[in-house]
Amino acid sequence: MNKLSPKKLLLTKWTAVQPLSKEKHFLVAKVIEPDPPEAPLEWVELESVFSKSRYRIAWRDLKDSAIWLQGWV
Repeated sequence: MNKLSPKKLLLTKWTAVQPLSKEKHFLVAKVIEPDPPEAPLEWVELESVFSKSRYRIAWRDLKDSAIWLQGWV
């Protein structure tokens, strides 16, 4: 399991273990702030490096090394 801090996710690089729509490499383009602000962070927006498509996922999914690898592998 990857050790992650939600406060340091912005612009981190990720590789999908199973490519999504033939896309493999992603950046965390946006950390979606919760409403109300004191609630815990739940969502991030990933941007494909190849097509610039954006996907909203739960940031904790990035901890699962069966789905995501940190960095561009």
